Amino acid sequence: MINYDLDGLLLAAEKPSRYIGAEVNSVCKNNAEVNFLLAFPDTYEVGMSHLGMQILYAVLNKIPYVAAERSFAPWPDREKQLRDHHLPLTSLESQTPLKNFDIVGFSLQYELSYTNVLNMLDLGGIPLKRHDRRDDAPLILAGGPCCFNPAPLIDFIDAFVIGEGEEVVAEITDVIRNGKKNKLPRQGMLAELAQIPGIYVPAVHNKNHPVKKRKVIDLNLWPYPARPVVPLMQTIHDRIVLEIARGCTRGCRFCQAGMLWRPYRERNYSLVKEMAEELLNATGHDEISLLALSSGDYSCIEPLISDLMNRHYARRVALALPSLRVESLTGALIEEIKRTRKTSFTLAPEAGTDKMRRIINKGNSAGELLSTVDKVFSAGWKSIKLYFMIGLPEETEADLEGIVDLAYQALRTAKNRGQITISLSTYVPKPHTPFQWHRQISLAETYAKQEFIRGRIRSRNLTVKWHDARMSMLEGLFSRGDEKTGLLLERAFQSGCRFDGWSDLLRFDLWQEAIVRTGINPEDYTRERKTGENLPWDNIDCGVSRKFLLAEREKAALSAVTADCRFADCQNCGVCDFSTTKNVFSATENKSAAADISVSPPAGRKTVEKQYRFTFSKLNRARFLSHLELSSALIRALRRSSLFLSYSAGYHPHPRISFATATSVGMESAEEFVDVTCRELPADSTILKQEINSALPDGIKILAMSELAAGDKDLAQSLTGFSYDLYLPRDTDPARLAIWEDNIKKFIAAEIFNIERKAKGKNIVRDIRPYVEKIILHPGDLKVQLTIRYSPQGSARPTDIIEHVLTGNEEEKQQIRVVKTQTLLRG
Repeated sequence: MINYDLDGLLLAAEKPSRYIGAEVNSVCKNNAEVNFLLAFPDTYEVGMSHLGMQILYAVLNKIPYVAAERSFAPWPDREKQLRDHHLPLTSLESQTPLKNFDIVGFSLQYELSYTNVLNMLDLGGIPLKRHDRRDDAPLILAGGPCCFNPAPLIDFIDAFVIGEGEEVVAEITDVIRNGKKNKLPRQGMLAELAQIPGIYVPAVHNKNHPVKKRKVIDLNLWPYPARPVVPLMQTIHDRIVLEIARGCTRGCRFCQAGMLWRPYRERNYSLVKEMAEELLNATGHDEISLLALSSGDYSCIEPLISDLMNRHYARRVALALPSLRVESLTGALIEEIKRTRKTSFTLAPEAGTDKMRRIINKGNSAGELLSTVDKVFSAGWKSIKLYFMIGLPEETEADLEGIVDLAYQALRTAKNRGQITISLSTYVPKPHTPFQWHRQISLAETYAKQEFIRGRIRSRNLTVKWHDARMSMLEGLFSRGDEKTGLLLERAFQSGCRFDGWSDLLRFDLWQEAIVRTGINPEDYTRERKTGENLPWDNIDCGVSRKFLLAEREKAALSAVTADCRFADCQNCGVCDFSTTKNVFSATENKSAAADISVSPPAGRKTVEKQYRFTFSKLNRARFLSHLELSSALIRALRRSSLFLSYSAGYHPHPRISFATATSVGMESAEEFVDVTCRELPADSTILKQEINSALPDGIKILAMSELAAGDKDLAQSLTGFSYDLYLPRDTDPARLAIWEDNIKKFIAAEIFNIERKAKGKNIVRDIRPYVEKIILHPGDLKVQLTIRYSPQGSARPTDIIEHVLTGNEEEKQQIRVVKTQTLLRG
């Protein structure tokens, strides 16, 4: 049953669709033996863009006795609602409080999400400190790259999963299932978890206990997710993310991911194509992102892209390669990618001089970068982003000057064909890399280096952006922090720090205060380390040997390059045993580019396109969707069906659909219209309607489809008005009803009823009385019936009636449920 009192709170939240769940492909199980919450300590739109969460959600929910659900960090406005109304943070699927799960597993991708971890625990009714949790509290697990230095969170997390999670999550749930059956106490459960390879349990293991990372040997055995959850709102990466390879052989010395996720493993070419087809059919997305640390290194990348474009071009599916090395971007790749639309192009030279690129073992030159810039602009792109780091080891002023020089060289290469953006980030030394012993530059040094570059960029076609130096300082503090930094984290959380990776929410003043109160000296953690001293993460074995890291550190000091082991001899990093653990490349069969097999009309047959009017409803929790979210959900459902949409021309093709009006957030509607241009529908469209409805989120439903005649007007010209039912709060007292009835009588009797609205930053006065044809209060049904005229010159809105006719306090007005019962069209 929908709780409209609680839902009323959501209407006051900034983005209600973050919190409603019920997305396409989400799973809600009842009576599971193990209830596992996947917790992401950032916003919904960030967490739902993370492939790891989608993989684990699919893997866990495939286990019959496990129910996996999701929860994300609430934005500050939503947190305030929860705290003010004494409501717990819950899962999306079943609205279960966090404290009622068996396991809460956090994905730790970024150190500046740590305060959100504590906030989610607190809002979920779970004690922050692990030693304060009783037997009825869930076990708190954490996984992800940040767990390769678990020390800062050691007081808050019960168990850390080191490495890749696909296999180990089943072993974890098996332990919990058996533990519940045998009524093991909390400590007994932890002792059992401690026996699983790749899991570090602070309450059981001592600080020197070695823990070797878990890894998936063969990605082909884990083709997940097959049916990813499709977010209701626009996310950071609103597309299919298809992992084609994991790990890297390049050996960039600054890159933690390149060290942690070795060895290099490719998915088979044939499997990638099958997964792409399945993912498109399961989501309706119009873009596939081919994910790898360096997607251009995939051994079959050119035939793969050619095959995918040939197969899906007719449905205007675009391809994105989010991580491309300069030297791997060939002309053939560019030509294939641009066939549908020009997705953004980002190149990462990382450093401004060839000397610095040798030090960091980046392995490309300024000449290769400039050649690639020319190819990209020649292919029609209008903008390129170039990523650089400042504060790298051995960096001098000449290297900063090199960033400026390279930017101008790139601009000259562009030949006035577009814009170049220079993005500067401060280098943060990471555990398990050759630079883990180096110092991180100070705030003052960061500001000076940023200003040095900014002051020398004077072209309007060159833009400079930079990462917040304060964030980089905090990231470095926790990245190489020890147990003491947990005290600082807790103090900062208690002071109100949240979303520290968001520049508009970072409260650096509170962090400074917490630093003073805890006596933490940040320079103790950003300083240079001696190679012989113990490091907080020494007990965590990522596979790469300390000997190799030290050797790479020495080679960096000599500006010496280490060859890529896929093209040269083994570099003895320590990861591979050349039996079960080794680099894996795609099978060589079927590499030839396929013929164009895109779905299109047979040769010689003329494509018949017609226009249809679809009637649909938007009810229950779908009312929290914005018009953009509603439109996106409908388009994805149409793309999943057998219907073949018509698209606009140009580099950014869009389906040719149009709506009558935009239904506001919070409003339900029993009758909406959308005009769709597509190939001719079958005479009996019953099956097509079922296809579309099965692909829509809960609350949205296609009711009817009818062909438009040649002379029919479009929706904007046909629209004449709307009818609404306004459902009043259930606890409305008779005195309030009497006031509202009197207000309505006065409104009906008025010839003019002026209200003040804010539009485009200005206050305007508008007479809404001529637009209201009918307004009737039904006290017994706690309902107001309303009919409003619409014209191109203007109209009234239900919110105008609620705000200025019914009146009342804010909470009362939020509880009024608005349902559009009819959209009135001419004819």
